[in-house]
Amino acid sequence: MNESQPKQNDPILTFEGKRYDLNQLPDELKELVRGMQVADAQLRMHEDTLKVLAVGRQTLAMQLNEKLKTIAPLP
Repeated sequence: MNESQPKQNDPILTFEGKRYDLNQLPDELKELVRGMQVADAQLRMHEDTLKVLAVGRQTLAMQLNEKLKTIAPLP
């Protein structure tokens, strides 16, 4: 195997349709990649939180609607 060819288990960065051997990148770029990974993880976490909040809000709205059925609205 050629030295410039990444091994099967080497981490590969795929970015904008191009592939890079992550181990061969300068430390500055590795740090940027780690930052992107953290940002992606945070986005997924907050998207999940929004989904939970939306379900909770929907449940509260259903409960409010059910309780208001016994109360006469204003004319």
